[in-house]
Amino acid sequence: MRIGIDRERCIGAGMCALTAPAVFDQDPDDGRVVADTAPAPQHHAAVREAVQLCPAGVLTLEP
Repeated sequence: MRIGIDRERCIGAGMCALTAPAVFDQDPDDGRVVADTAPAPQHHAAVREAVQLCPAGVLTLEP
């Protein structure tokens, strides 16, 4: 699994970081998402949930 991120559209809501804190964080400078784009298998379920919860729809999953 790989995570695609469109940082230009990110609104910094932080739902991803709250849902999967082991994978997502927010940039301290602009509040936009930063992530481990190739998360470990034990985090895949949380990542899928975070992708669905993103209010701006900036996260995508690639096999």
